[in-house]
Formats: sequence, structure tokens, C-alpha cells
Amino acid sequence: MIDAQLLNYLEGFLTDKRKHLFKKVLDNRTNHFTVVLEDIYQAHNASAVVRTADIFGVQEVHTIENKYTNRVSRHVAKGSQKWITSKRYNTDGDNTKTCLNHLRNQGYQIIATTPHNDSCLLHEFDITKKSAFVFGVEANGVSDLVKEQADGFLKIPMVGFTESLNISVAAAIILQEVTTKLRKSNIAWQLSTKEKEELYFDWVQKSIKNSAKIQAHYHQEIKEK
Repeated sequence: MIDAQLLNYLEGFLTDKRKHLFKKVLDNRTNHFTVVLEDIYQAHNASAVVRTADIFGVQEVHTIENKYTNRVSRHVAKGSQKWITSKRYNTDGDNTKTCLNHLRNQGYQIIATTPHNDSCLLHEFDITKKSAFVFGVEANGVSDLVKEQADGFLKIPMVGFTESLNISVAAAIILQEVTTKLRKSNIAWQLSTKEKEELYFDWVQKSIKNSAKIQAHYHQEIKEK
């Protein structure tokens, strides 16, 4: 539960412009769609996807680390990693399965992104269902397990000689398309009030230099009263 008095105290360290920006961005955040990165080993690719998720208002990014450790390049991410909720799966060899099961329990359908399956072209994708878009390791794409367990496959139409896009480019095209349609729809896509409040509190803390020390000082003052 959020400490309302502490939040009010911390807000005093922010400008009204900053607080207004947070609330404006939160109004455009969604968990209706989420992104899954499976064994992405190039930091610039993973970082670019995180940045893309932030740009198009997708709040959560899930990273599966079976063979490779997910790393974020601050130069590429441009600070977007601060505002995105990242969930990592790296405890054992079944990280892909653990991630997919978690997402299904949250009501998501699993959509594997691949240029090798024509089951659904991007412009035909049904946005009404909560969807987790899975992007696989560079060159090889999503794993066989993802293909076996996927509820559907998504393809970006291409007409050139090259049959695939860089993962970060593919993610940008897909998220721009589906989130644009989502915001024009009647679907209840926004975050809940509780989710907004929790993120707002988190962002306020992240925006304040030496936040931990300031909060410790606040709690000490409360004790002494």
C-alpha cells in the first residue's frame, strides 16, 4: 500500500510540469499488450525494444534468459528502462516455459512473431485479446517451444528479397500498428487506477536524486515527532 503522506512529501521535490507529465504518460500506458524477448544477446537490440515499448505506451517487457543475459545499453535505451516494468526469467533451463505460463495466468494469448508463418498478417491481427508478442534470438527467431505453445503467429508483410527484419525494427512496426488501433477502439486498454498509482509512486522515487536518503530522513522525522 502506498504511503500517501510520503508520496506528498516526495512530490515536493518535483516540479508541477514533471508531475503533470507523469500523469499524462500514465493515461496512455497499457498492459493490454506486452513484449517478450527470448534470449536476445545483443544489448542494442534489447535496449531498442525497451525504448520502443516506452514510446508506444507498452508498460511491461519480459526477458527470457536461457542462454544469454539480457543487458540494457543506456546509450540506446535513452533512459526508457527507468519507466518500463521489466520482468526477468533466468532461474533455470525452463525459463521460456515459466514465462509463458505466467503470461497465460495473466490472461495473455501467446503470439510468436515470425516471417515463416502466414497464419496472420499484421494488418489482420485481432487486437481485442490481451496479447504477448514474443521476439526470438537474433537470426534464429523464437524457439521450438514457443512455436509449439503459441496461440498464434504474426507476420509483417514483406515484398523484397530480404525475408526478415531486425528484431528492434520488427517490434517497432508491430507495436506502432497494434497500439494505434487499440487507442482508436472501445477496448478497456488503460491501466487500472491502482496500477497507475503504484507506477506514479515508483516514478516519483526514481526521479529524485538520493531518494533513499531523503526517504530515510523523512521516516526519521516521523519517528521523532
